[in-house]
Order: sequence, then C-alpha cells, then structure tokens
Amino acid sequence: MQQLKVELMINVPSEYVLISKVELEQLKSNELIGVYWSMRDLERRTSRKCEWIKENILYPPRFRKVLDIEHGGFVFYPKSKGQAWSFQASMMADFLEKHFARIFKGDKRI
Repeated sequence: MQQLKVELMINVPSEYVLISKVELEQLKSNELIGVYWSMRDLERRTSRKCEWIKENILYPPRFRKVLDIEHGGFVFYPKSKGQAWSFQASMMADFLEKHFARIFKGDKRI
C-alpha cells in the first residue's frame, strides 16, 4: 500500500469566508435571538393562515399552557381588539420544530 501526500491550494474570493459547520450552526441558531414575530410573520413562517394557527397551535389548552406569557411562556395573547399578537421568535421556532407532529396529528399530550 502506498501513501501519497498532496498539498492543494484553493483561492477563496474576497466576498466569501470559510467557517466550520459548528460555527454556521451557531450563527443560524443566533439569528432569531432578540427578534419578535407578529402574527403575519408567523403566518409566513408556517405557511398557514391566522385562523388555522389559532385553532391548531395557540388556543388548544395543551399548547396554550406552555405558550402564554401568563404561564411563563413566550407568546403574548392579545387581551383586547387593538392589541397585536407577539411571539419570541427563537422560542416559537424551537416550539414549532419540536411539536410539528403533535400539531398536525392533534396529539393531546404536551
């Protein structure tokens, strides 16, 4: 068996940078830190209409007890007509990822 040692140089254009996969994942996870979503933002992220989101995610008690800021969650539920929904983006994104199957299957556990 022979071993061959090869050195290779690759020029990286100045408009690009090389980072490790770990660093890329850290950057992705930090992009939502300190960001708040409106209902419209959540509609865009989920490709679902407001009524569907309310019916399947926000109002079922199994989720509301985790989501509502009144229970230590990360979703502001409007108390009156003039108020807007507000979602802590990083935590809402994480919740949607973790509970995808439950949301669509109607699983009653949390």
